[in-house]
Amino acid sequence: MDTQSLRAFLAVAEQGSFSLAAEQLHLTQPAVSKRVAVLESQIGARLFDRIGRHIGLTEAGHTLLPRARQILVMFDDTQRALANLHGEIGGSLSLATSHHVGLHRLPPLLKAFTRDHPAVRLDLRFLDSEQAYQEVLDGGLELAVVTLAPSPSQELVTVPVWVDQLYFVCSREHPLAACEELPLSALSDFNAVLPGELTFTRGIVTETFAQEGLRVHVSISTNYLETLKMMVGIGLGWSVLPETLIDDELYCLPIRHRPIERPLGYLYHRGRTLSNAARAMLEVLEQTRREQAD
Repeated sequence: MDTQSLRAFLAVAEQGSFSLAAEQLHLTQPAVSKRVAVLESQIGARLFDRIGRHIGLTEAGHTLLPRARQILVMFDDTQRALANLHGEIGGSLSLATSHHVGLHRLPPLLKAFTRDHPAVRLDLRFLDSEQAYQEVLDGGLELAVVTLAPSPSQELVTVPVWVDQLYFVCSREHPLAACEELPLSALSDFNAVLPGELTFTRGIVTETFAQEGLRVHVSISTNYLETLKMMVGIGLGWSVLPETLIDDELYCLPIRHRPIERPLGYLYHRGRTLSNAARAMLEVLEQTRREQAD
């Protein structure tokens, strides 16, 4: 049972497609199929049911999936530990970030990091914060710089670097824009456009209302804050957005309530051996955190 076959199996299981797995692994589809076939031959069982265009895990596939992840995490961890002995900062660094953090917080840090460590191959992935969180937890990523979970897993080290203050906003033509002062309850009478139901940011907002015994009526959801800004701007509802997205198109509502804040920062698995490249990135993030605190 070789690691290449296990990686091909995992990619197909996660993507639900041999062609998408091939793209992810930078291989041809026949090469991925061959590696999965080799693995099936080794364990003596089919791993996938192929019905039409649908691909699903068999019972053997479901049994192998968590063990394959564990084997590859242990293998990669061992490789990093051995590579770290040389003290060189190079190799690949798998780093995930959300679109908003990646656009508005990370660019100067990445510029400094790539300038100081040109031998590092940066594998940067743009994911929803929740997906990045799970990928780090499962061992698929070394680091993530995202919105932090309100109740993080004890298996993860999570460190806030920035604090995003979220502002209640609407379009300048919205009925709420005519009010000079508003209680939080006034927003419950109007539709909201907010991030998806399972996002950390949505949870922070709805919990704020729930503490006051209020409900939020969400008419439209999207995980892209820039899209939310557009929908607010054309009058589809009120929302909460960070300061980085607020401009003259939007009206900041004068809500009588403490500001809603969300922590942005980095996270990694507590039990993982970090590469020298990852440790170098943490130094950059820690420097930024200290500067924010001053």
